[in-house]
Amino acid sequence: MSPLLQGGFIILISLVLFASGMPIAFALAITALAGILIFLGPEHAELFGKLTFDSLNDFGLLAIPLFVLMGNLFGGSTASRQLFVAGEAWLSRIRGGLAMSSVVASTVFAAMTGSSPATAAAIGRVAVPEMQARGYSGRIATGAVAAGGTLGILIPPSVTLILYGIASEQSIGQLFAAGIIPGIVIMVMFCFWIYIAVSREQRRLSTAPEAPGGTRVIGASGTGPETWTWGDRFTALFKVLPFIALVAAVLIVLYRGIATPSEAAAIGVLLVAALVIFVYREHNGAKLLGVLRSSVSQSSMILMITAFSAVIATVLSYLEVPQELASTITELELNRWLVLVLINIVLLIMGLFLPPVSIIVMVTPILLPLILELGFDPIWFGIIMTINMEMGLITPPVGLNLFVLKGIAPHIRLTEILRGSLPYIVVLSLAIVLFSVFPQIVTWLPEVLYSE
Repeated sequence: MSPLLQGGFIILISLVLFASGMPIAFALAITALAGILIFLGPEHAELFGKLTFDSLNDFGLLAIPLFVLMGNLFGGSTASRQLFVAGEAWLSRIRGGLAMSSVVASTVFAAMTGSSPATAAAIGRVAVPEMQARGYSGRIATGAVAAGGTLGILIPPSVTLILYGIASEQSIGQLFAAGIIPGIVIMVMFCFWIYIAVSREQRRLSTAPEAPGGTRVIGASGTGPETWTWGDRFTALFKVLPFIALVAAVLIVLYRGIATPSEAAAIGVLLVAALVIFVYREHNGAKLLGVLRSSVSQSSMILMITAFSAVIATVLSYLEVPQELASTITELELNRWLVLVLINIVLLIMGLFLPPVSIIVMVTPILLPLILELGFDPIWFGIIMTINMEMGLITPPVGLNLFVLKGIAPHIRLTEILRGSLPYIVVLSLAIVLFSVFPQIVTWLPEVLYSE
C-alpha cells in the first residue's frame, strides 16, 4: 500500500471515531494506536507510549497552561465590561459603533486570554444584552461577538501559534509578532462589515410598517442614549490602560529576548494576578480556586489533544506520507497558488469537525515539507493557517463560538446566530487573499523585530 493510501486510511479511522461522538482526545489516541498496530506492526506497540511522552516532553509547551491561567485570571474579572465600555465611549457616535466596540474589546481581551471561546463568552455576556437593548438585531449582536472572539487564536499570546511553532520548529516570538498586524487589520475589516450590515438593516427597517402604538423600530443607529464627554472617554480608556500595558510588557520581554515564551507567560501570570487581586480586588480565595481548577481542566484537554495529534503526525512521518505528498504535488507541476487554495479548502473542511489545536499539531508536519517546497514562508503560512482555523470557530457543526453565544443568549435562535456569523467567514477569506497578495503585512514586523 502506498504511503498516501496508508495516510488516507488513518484519516478515515479518525473520521469514523469523530463521528461516533467520543471525546476528541480519545478518538485521536485510538487513531494513533490503530495506525501503529496496522501499519508498523504489533511489535512496535510500545511506540505509542514513547511518542506520547516525547510529544509532551517539550519545554515550550509549558507556556500553554501558563497562558491559560493568565487568561482565566483575566477573564474572571470585570475587565470584559471595562473593555466594552471603553470601546463604546470612543465608537458610540459611529453607525454600528456599539457592535464595533464589542469587536475592539474582543481584540484586546483576546490578547490577554489567547482563547476564542473565552473571549466570546466574556464579551458576549456584556455586549449582547446591551446591543439588543439599543435596538441591534440578535443577528448583528451575536455575529459581531462570535467573529470578534475568533481573534483569540490570532492575536498574541496564542496557544494555536505556540503549537504551530513547536510543530514546525519555527520561532514562537516571530509567530506572535506576525499575528499582531493581521489581527488589527481583520479587526478593522470586521468593523467595516458591521457598518455595512447596520446600514442595510436601517434601510430595511425604515421602510417597514410602523410598530403598534405609532412608533417605528428603526434599529441600531450607532448612538446610545448616553452622551459621552471627552472626560468620560479618557476615564474609560484609563481604566483599561493597565491591561493594555500588561500585554505590552509580556510581548516586550519576549521580543527583546529577555525571556522565552514560557518565561514570558509566567511573567504574565504574575502581573495579571497582581493586577486583578491587589489593584482591582476581584478574586477571593474561593473564586481563585475555581480559576485554578478551570485552568487545570482546560490545559489537560489541550495537552492531551496535542500529545495524541503529535503521535499521529509522527506515525504519518514514519510512513513517509508528508514526503510522498510533497513529491506528488511537485510532479504534477501545479501552480503553487492553486495548491495553496486547495490546502485552505482542506483545512476549512477539517475545521468544520475538529478544534484548531488538533488540526495544527496533526497537519503541520504533513504540510510543512510541501509549503517549503513551494517556496512559501513558514511564518507567513502559520498566520494563514490560523486565520483559516478562525473560520471553523464560527462554522457548524462544531463552531465553538456559535454554541458559546447560544448559551449566553438562549432567546436568540441558533439559525440567527449562524446567519449573523456567516458574513465574517467571507471577511476572513478576503483577509487570506489580502495577506497572500501582500505577504509583507504578515512578515514585516517579525523581520523588523528579529533582524540581526
